[in-house]
Amino acid sequence: MKIFVVEDDKFYNKLIEHHLRLNPDFEVETFFTGKSFLDKLGENPDIVTLDFGLPDMDGHDVMQKVKKYDPGIHVVMISGQENISVAVKLLKEGAYDYITKDENIKERLLNTIYNIQTAQKLRNQVNQLKTQISEKYDFSKAILGDSKALKKVYSLIEKAIQVQNMTVSIRGETGTGKELVARTIHYNSIRKDKPFVAVNMGAIPRELLESELFGHKKGAFTGAYTRNIGKFEEASSGTIFFDEIAEMEIDLQVKILRAIQEREIVRVGGTSVVKVDVRIITATNKDLLEEVKKGHFREDLYYRLMGLPIILPPLSERENDIIILASHFLREFCKENNLPKKEFSAKARNKLLTYHYPGNVRELKAIVELAVVMSNQMIIDEDDVMFSPTNTGLDLFAQEMSLREYESKIIAHYLEKNNNNVVLVAKKLDIGKSKIYNMIKGGEL
Repeated sequence: MKIFVVEDDKFYNKLIEHHLRLNPDFEVETFFTGKSFLDKLGENPDIVTLDFGLPDMDGHDVMQKVKKYDPGIHVVMISGQENISVAVKLLKEGAYDYITKDENIKERLLNTIYNIQTAQKLRNQVNQLKTQISEKYDFSKAILGDSKALKKVYSLIEKAIQVQNMTVSIRGETGTGKELVARTIHYNSIRKDKPFVAVNMGAIPRELLESELFGHKKGAFTGAYTRNIGKFEEASSGTIFFDEIAEMEIDLQVKILRAIQEREIVRVGGTSVVKVDVRIITATNKDLLEEVKKGHFREDLYYRLMGLPIILPPLSERENDIIILASHFLREFCKENNLPKKEFSAKARNKLLTYHYPGNVRELKAIVELAVVMSNQMIIDEDDVMFSPTNTGLDLFAQEMSLREYESKIIAHYLEKNNNNVVLVAKKLDIGKSKIYNMIKGGEL
């Protein structure tokens, strides 16, 4: 961090410089006049400690020149007099802090600079996170595939991005990537710097759903010890994503309809109207029109939510995309787990193409990750590609598991198959015997 010290008093100039240089992260340069400092302003300091009473220029004028050059430079004003009205004026015009020259100057200045440093680190982290999110949901990279079925989806996603506030309804089987499509739309829209709030309508208990969506006032019900904002307010100026929208109770649908129509909500237990500005994206694996016919879903809400419909094809209709996706998952898994790069053999690729993938893209990802774990070579062979282990009746992909849980299932299968011969199993799986013993000891096997 580059810090410029502008101070005409030799004692304070050296005092500030000395204490700042004790921190190896600080690059410090000192100046005794406003002109000498402004001549070097092009070197772009992060922080300027600026004496209010310089001999050649007014400190207030110097601060204004700094802020005009770069509003992001933090200016800490230092004065020999404690003048509240001057301090307030400087702070209003952009000074980060106002410090008087007294016995506490060192502690106050170092504390102020520490606060600036902490805030800057947080900003850098946020910017880095925004960059990562932007790259992750880059339209050209987020949804992979070249099949005819997916190209139709691409064109609809482009329309959803262009028409920035239109409601979007996404339909597709479990594991086809409905939330990924929703996030891609959001992070390529004008709302991308605002919240994306996902709500799984099937995962929230019925009695809590209204409070979860609309928030509640303190004392609205037993346990409501504080006021709480709901998902609609949390998503303000951004996007709210209703996953499994077909699971919403019929009595709550009326309130959702009102919120969408009026763009306003009322917290549970309250009377005040709260305006909300959100884009709505919904997802379901059901045919909502059929749900309307069965009386499970309100017809008026159905038409409100339909908006731009996007139907995601199952992976079985995207044969050209299977190897593209498998190769992507292979690269990502090896990278995330610091593993050497691996490739599929021709036979492994052919085997991947023969399967029907009832779990769609999500299942393919799990199969690829398991194949990486099972392979002992740089080339993943067809025997490493497991759709369902034999002789156990166990479907590894019936539920999502962590890599550690997959390992436990695999090792347990091999132990049973080889009469609990730990040495033999360790050799077959190319892992240490101690790992198996530790997992047995820890109750994982």
